[in-house]
Amino acid sequence: MLLVLPPRVNGAPLEVDTTENRQIIIIGANGSGKTRFANNLMSSLGAGSFRMSALKAIYGKDEEDTAPGSIDSLYRSVTDGGASIIRQDIKGEFDRMLALMLNEEMLDLIDFKYNREPDEPGNREKRRLPVTRLEQMMRLWQKVFPGNRVLIESGRMIFGRERSHDTYSSAKLSAGERAVLYYIGAAMFAPKGATIFVESPDMFLHPSSIRTLWDRIEEMRRDCTFIYITHDLSFASTRGDGVTVWVKSCDLGRGEWDYDFMTSADGLNDEVYLAILGARKPVLFIEGDGVNSIDAKLYPLIFQEYTVKSLGGCDRVIESTRTFNSLRAFHNLDAFGIVDRDRRDEGEVGYLRNKRVFVPEVAEIENIFMLEGVVRAVARHFHRDENEAFARVKKSIIHLFESDLKQQALMHTRHKVKKTVEHRIDGRFANINKLEEHINDLCQSINPRGIYEQYCRSFRRYVADGDYAAILKVYNRKTMLSESHVARACGLRRDDKDAYIRAILSILKEDKGDAGIIREAIRQTFGLE
Repeated sequence: MLLVLPPRVNGAPLEVDTTENRQIIIIGANGSGKTRFANNLMSSLGAGSFRMSALKAIYGKDEEDTAPGSIDSLYRSVTDGGASIIRQDIKGEFDRMLALMLNEEMLDLIDFKYNREPDEPGNREKRRLPVTRLEQMMRLWQKVFPGNRVLIESGRMIFGRERSHDTYSSAKLSAGERAVLYYIGAAMFAPKGATIFVESPDMFLHPSSIRTLWDRIEEMRRDCTFIYITHDLSFASTRGDGVTVWVKSCDLGRGEWDYDFMTSADGLNDEVYLAILGARKPVLFIEGDGVNSIDAKLYPLIFQEYTVKSLGGCDRVIESTRTFNSLRAFHNLDAFGIVDRDRRDEGEVGYLRNKRVFVPEVAEIENIFMLEGVVRAVARHFHRDENEAFARVKKSIIHLFESDLKQQALMHTRHKVKKTVEHRIDGRFANINKLEEHINDLCQSINPRGIYEQYCRSFRRYVADGDYAAILKVYNRKTMLSESHVARACGLRRDDKDAYIRAILSILKEDKGDAGIIREAIRQTFGLE
């Protein structure tokens, strides 16, 4: 079937061949108009569409879907006809769906008992009990939640654990367990060959079970096309080769949408790419794991106008920034990156900044918390003399750097030699002899001892001049926050790194007074006012 999508701003509506794509994902940020987009598409399909919403089914007791073929309509047709054994006052789509299944189960059993062919001698043909929707639902639900069991007792479903004799009703199930029951059961009631619209298919579900659940439901209803409406955009990456429609905005007056098919982003994880597009803000790629790293905790509080996404190492940040900006004709969003300065020289830093990768004027993330403006703001927040606090911290850092000076100079030398060798060895050579000669000359031409001595002279000058900012720019020492006793100097009860970082994050989250000063000091180290 050729599915024509809703009216499109400045262009003809797009089309999807559902014989090739049984999965369509409609994504978009909150307020982009994706729900109206889906409703428009559903209206155009008429009786061939079927809606599923776990939120409405579980909590919308007073809402009723009057569309032909809906669970509510099926329930009304069964109870109003007087041929059912279920109550007529059940409310809520979830409970009505379970009631319909139990009703079907009982009618099948009655039919099997009273309408089968009599068992006569020599008659080996015997009717078997049909596999009902209730039975299928119970089996599939137990596959999603292994270790659970489902029983039918006195005409109602009860649940329990395999290793326990305790049982409970469906009302005692978690929202996630009920959602899975609903999705499986409701999909069975969809008309043959229907287009099933699923609102927020990941709602109430743990990420580990989402892919398995929808894979099994799609396999169960191979005759249907599934259209998922979601803003939790990582879901789209679980739907294989389905078509993804990105709804950007809606013109309510004209009844048109700005939308397009999602294209793949070479070099970017699909989940990352979709999440960024859905946020509709410029993106800032950062280092770290996104959960435990300091970067992920700090930068969203500093760069509030960006969608901040952690990618791991600095190479991924640099490459993803380049890739995302190369696709700008499609998404119209700007991408930037942040990497630690580490031991990069001015040439390397300038190159990265030209590629829209921010590099701070400090060596690494820990040093950002040691910026003069940050230390003063924290001390002031905890009612300490900011001049005295900063003087103590400055003295401590200079002393640490002086004792570590030669080792720091050696590490900077090693980095510079490595980069120089990588650059020089990358040339073209006519034969192996030329390459061998070139390598033999490298040691003399690079002069590592000369580089080392130059770093030592510069670093000694920083110490002699008390140049705190210059030291933070070159000093790589992960233990700096603890060894400088900055927390104690600023008046915190606990004198450790974690307490100091938590204090800064707490001030930024409160977003009052000193938060603006801290934010400004950090933005300035990236060259941003």
